[in-house]
Amino acid sequence: MLKVGSVVLGVADVPRAAAFWSAALGYVPREEMADDWVVLVPEDGAGVQLSLGLSASPVQERPRVHLDVYAGDAADQAAEVERLVSLGARRVDWDSYPDDADFVVLADPDGNRFCVIDTGHH
Repeated sequence: MLKVGSVVLGVADVPRAAAFWSAALGYVPREEMADDWVVLVPEDGAGVQLSLGLSASPVQERPRVHLDVYAGDAADQAAEVERLVSLGARRVDWDSYPDDADFVVLADPDGNRFCVIDTGHH
């Protein structure tokens, strides 16, 4: 049986992306970072790897695949959004929020879109 081993993001600047995602998720490089590739793993060892590869392809405004990162509740979500923005993420002006949205759309320093989810939302 297969399992997801790593999610791969294309980035324009591997060291910058590694610094952001390491701080955002509490991840560390699995081995020494190359100029064009790094695999980040959870500091405590449990969880999905995040691989960052140098890419020249443009960022998609509405990507078909994106990361969802989970917060505990609405207050945790708001605090995490602010923390991520302080690390270099930016808020995305998203025109497709439903009335009862449990997510906030952000972009990492490379422009890759991701969502911060309020997992306490019912």
